[in-house]
Amino acid sequence: MNKVGFIGGGALAESIVRGICGKVFAPSDIFISEIRPARCEELINRYGVNVSTEVTFLDKVELLIVAVKPKDAEQTFSSLQGKIPATTLITYTVAGLKLARVEKFFPANKIVRIMPNVAVSVGESMTAYTLNKFAARDGETIKNFWSTLGRAVEVDEKLMDAVTGLSGSGPAYAFLMIDALSDGGVAAGLSRSMAIELAAQTLLGAAKMVLQGEHPDVLRDKVTSPAGTTIEGVRVMERCGVRSALIEAVLAATDKSKSL
Repeated sequence: MNKVGFIGGGALAESIVRGICGKVFAPSDIFISEIRPARCEELINRYGVNVSTEVTFLDKVELLIVAVKPKDAEQTFSSLQGKIPATTLITYTVAGLKLARVEKFFPANKIVRIMPNVAVSVGESMTAYTLNKFAARDGETIKNFWSTLGRAVEVDEKLMDAVTGLSGSGPAYAFLMIDALSDGGVAAGLSRSMAIELAAQTLLGAAKMVLQGEHPDVLRDKVTSPAGTTIEGVRVMERCGVRSALIEAVLAATDKSKSL
């Protein structure tokens, strides 16, 4: 793929652009349609990409990423109907929107449902995707593109709401945990800046250890000495229902995705 286009220039689109600009695509090969003129100026000034309030690039791009809010999705796809070449790979990041609803607008196009998260901006997104039948041969292309921004995995569409509830919304849970851990550090006497750095790097390191292949329970046991400090902290977390709260947060976000 040589050129990529975005419909929507909001926070998620900008995160993707930040991750690919100058690395995967040259700024001149990135096109964005954004209805807010002031936002267009922001994106042009920050990244040097092509931004306009009009959609003028549909015949130029091989990959189209539709990144709009769920309430705007139907109108957006309706406005694009009949204008996208069959060779263009249509992808969209709209939470809760099933492939079948998009296929009504583009019955013969290659379409991919995507669920990344905001960590695309630092090249550490967890992205899940589902291909429609016309995009069946494009799985490697999609996986390779999103793998440059973190990790990517193909899932059955029926699991997409669960993906949204876990990894799509997950960065917010992690930010909350970092903030809470840093509060604990401050309460124990650390400066705020030091506490945030300690908390953030600790979660980053723990995540990397899990991604190397060992189960979280096994790793936790390795750092939990008998009658030590860690088991005291874990005991309090279990008593306060931290594990249950995280489970319920994922399930609540999944249910919300299903209702969109």
